[in-house]
Amino acid sequence: MKKIVLIFTSVLVVLSVATAAQAQEPLRFGSVAMDIPAVMHKRLKPLTRYLSDELGQPVELILSPDMKSAIDAVANGNVDFAYLTPVAYLKSRRKSKTQLVAKTVTNGKASFKLMVVTASNNQITSISDLKGKRFAFGDRAALLQRAIVVGAGLPMSSLGKISFLGHYDNIVRGVLVGDHDAGILKDTMAYQWENKGVRIVHSSPDLPPYNITASSKVSPDLLAKLQRAFLRLDSKNPTHNKFIKALDKKYDGFAKTSDAEYDVIRKLILPFDK
Repeated sequence: MKKIVLIFTSVLVVLSVATAAQAQEPLRFGSVAMDIPAVMHKRLKPLTRYLSDELGQPVELILSPDMKSAIDAVANGNVDFAYLTPVAYLKSRRKSKTQLVAKTVTNGKASFKLMVVTASNNQITSISDLKGKRFAFGDRAALLQRAIVVGAGLPMSSLGKISFLGHYDNIVRGVLVGDHDAGILKDTMAYQWENKGVRIVHSSPDLPPYNITASSKVSPDLLAKLQRAFLRLDSKNPTHNKFIKALDKKYDGFAKTSDAEYDVIRKLILPFDK
């Protein structure tokens, strides 16, 4: 009789564990569309695996086709957290009080720059040379890009043809083949292509960087776990370094941040935020 009871108890324990595992739905990790989906998947998948292990909960990657979709996904809670640009964070925050988890660190600095680039085989060497030229921006919702170009002394009205190409890789390709005279890139992408056919003609000041943003629906407990997981990433750890560099070769990891740090971005984009 005791043997039957023990077997029955063991079965209950196994069933209980299995049920708990099934009940644990995956966390959903979103992202802005910096590159085509296949490239973004390759960049973020290693980090997703790290987070699954670190949090003890499956993490599912859900990519958005453009910035607006990425903003809506985290603002509406369709993803639990996301890799966002500064402007995407501010827009999601305005929609539903999303929560900053951490900011990226690039080459030892918790900031980033936007850079105006041109092909190295043309005669353009400064911002003033771009009057009347064909210029490539990324996503239409990327207001900071326009703010930086105008702030550099190049009003939008002074440009020739303006194109919105969506992804940074499209901008690089367009500049290299001569479809566009110049374009704007995130610093790490500009550095990647510098001396490979691209010349940097203008750099913005240091700006609050790309970040990880959580939905307002994420609990304080989960938010704290996410912060610990991202801040624990150490580029000196060979395994961690692989996760970090997969996302961006120039990244060193993540650092603490706050909403107030992004006030400078709020001011820069205000004239374009209609």
